[in-house]
Formats: sequence, structure tokens, C-alpha cells
Amino acid sequence: MAAGEISTKLDVRQNTMSANLSVLLQAGLVRNERQGRVIRYFANIEKMQGLLSFLLEECCGGQPELCQPAIQTIGEEQE
Repeated sequence: MAAGEISTKLDVRQNTMSANLSVLLQAGLVRNERQGRVIRYFANIEKMQGLLSFLLEECCGGQPELCQPAIQTIGEEQE
């Protein structure tokens, strides 16, 4: 999705969206590809699933079983 489209859909200023996309790009959560004058961004699904799994496992107040249904859903979507 083009950066401008993302900012429009999320109702975020383009310069703010650009800064946020830059952070996501540096973290490896998205990749970009220039198509003419447009830069398109694509989610790195594998990295995002890893991040979500980590957050769900580590951020459940020491009770990862509380997040197990969500973790299982993420794993099923990957297959």
C-alpha cells in the first residue's frame, strides 16, 4: 500500500505516517518498494507474528495461558 494511502485510511498526516513507517522499516516489520514515484509498503507477516507472539506471551501479567487463545489463532493463520 502506498504511504499516502495508508495515511489517508488512518487519518494521519503524511509526515507523521512517513516517520512511523520509517521506524517500522528499521525494525523489519515492513519492507518498501519504489514503483515509479510511489513508495509502497508491505507488511513482513513473519516478523509481525513473532512480535505479536512475544507480546502476548510476555505481557499477560506472568500468566501466558490467558493469551493462549490469541497465540493459537496467530499460529493457525500462519499455516
